Amino acid sequence: MANTVRITAADGSPVEFVDTIIGSGGMKDVYFSPDKSYVVAFFRDKQDFNAKDRLQNITGIYRERIFNLAGGEYWKDLYCWPTKIVEHNGKLGLVCPTYQKHFFFSTGSINSDFLGIKGKEKEGKWFASAKNQNRFLAPEERGDWFKYFQICIGISRAVRRMHAAGLAHSDLSYKNVLLDPTSGKASIIDIDGLVVPGKFPPDVLGTPDFIAPEVIATKHLKMGDPARHLPKITTDRHALAVMVYMYLLYRHPLRGRKIHDTDPAKDEDLSMGAGALFVEHPTDASNRVRVNDLHPSQLPQGDPAKIPYSVCGPYLKKLFDRAFMDGLHNPAARPTADEFEQALLKTVDLMQPCQNPNCWHKWFVFDNTTKPKCPFCGTEYKGQLPVLNLYSSPKAGVFKPDDYRVMVYHNQYLYPWHVNKYVAPNEKLSAEQKKPVGYFVFHQNKWLLINQRLNDLEDKTDGITIPVGQAVELTDNKQILLSKENGGRLIIVQLVKN
Repeated sequence: MANTVRITAADGSPVEFVDTIIGSGGMKDVYFSPDKSYVVAFFRDKQDFNAKDRLQNITGIYRERIFNLAGGEYWKDLYCWPTKIVEHNGKLGLVCPTYQKHFFFSTGSINSDFLGIKGKEKEGKWFASAKNQNRFLAPEERGDWFKYFQICIGISRAVRRMHAAGLAHSDLSYKNVLLDPTSGKASIIDIDGLVVPGKFPPDVLGTPDFIAPEVIATKHLKMGDPARHLPKITTDRHALAVMVYMYLLYRHPLRGRKIHDTDPAKDEDLSMGAGALFVEHPTDASNRVRVNDLHPSQLPQGDPAKIPYSVCGPYLKKLFDRAFMDGLHNPAARPTADEFEQALLKTVDLMQPCQNPNCWHKWFVFDNTTKPKCPFCGTEYKGQLPVLNLYSSPKAGVFKPDDYRVMVYHNQYLYPWHVNKYVAPNEKLSAEQKKPVGYFVFHQNKWLLINQRLNDLEDKTDGITIPVGQAVELTDNKQILLSKENGGRLIIVQLVKN
């Protein structure tokens, strides 16, 4: 029977842990609390004064800035943030919340979990490649494409909040993010290595596949050399772009056919560093993916010729262009986490459920054509497809396009952020703003918007007010006013028929 050890944290609070190691990472050994509500992780190596100071700030002032302000509860699901510092038998340790239940595999791998991962953490690496998805994971663990957009929104939002606090993760990668594709949730872990510019330098360069090219290209220089690049907010931006690309397309944006050196180590440094080149670069085809080099389990997702990055929609294509062309070797040009969050949110409103019940992705992004089809299974959309073009009002009686569209599907909800451009779907939403204000249905061969909570809903084309509980039909070129408030929106319906 293992002993329960009782110690006192640096803040004076009691901490208990069961003296049995439940897991070991690269730097720490981990123990459960008796009720398994938290873990205690001890560093195996002695930590110096700077390391201890960093941890005191991470569990203290930086944690308070994020969790103790208005809306702080929201972030508890998106981070596994250390709460306390402890010392025991000369070793420094951290207290962290236990990972939430949905971040553990319930089924695991195929063939009765032949890999033995049932009950283990859903480390992001399992979901970032077509090979893992197609060859190893049980179907019930994979989720659908819509859920991966939700995951990417959560990761982008968490990174945006860290960066707003002046913090960089320094090792943002699929090893330090937990995912649950069955619910669309994500959580960033290993927070204890946060970089604070000018105060706490990085402990690590990062994880291969996610280290920014300038960090790899200058890693041979001595620490302190002004020409050497170390992890910071702009390198996090590169890692975030790679992660979003991989979770939506299940391949790496820089790993193609190009050979830079016959020495594998040098070739790796060049292909991810000074010679890095986007595999889907429109004018330089030298790093295109060679399909014959791929394992059958990597297809079709691993072949950009079959599934190009443009399937992610126009908003994300622009950001991938900036991340992997303009900003690949120019950190200042990289998209921010906030830009990724906004682009992902707008893309979610362009998504349609695939009409093929056997399509693994189950969703696709509308490609603005008159004959939309799922790029993954090739199924063409059949029937009428309402497209809502959103306009907002900078002043009374004037409406301007918002570069924002909503694709309609049966039982889809309309929310306050669709109704008013000044309502953003983020952590600041009130409980009331999270509630739908209307929904769409296909009924008796007609598309209808059912008004649930909109006081100003008006069919402008026919000059009719639509009371709560009533419906307005979505017909081609119909103009519908959603709100008369400042920032209120007008929608113009476009019917795509196929």
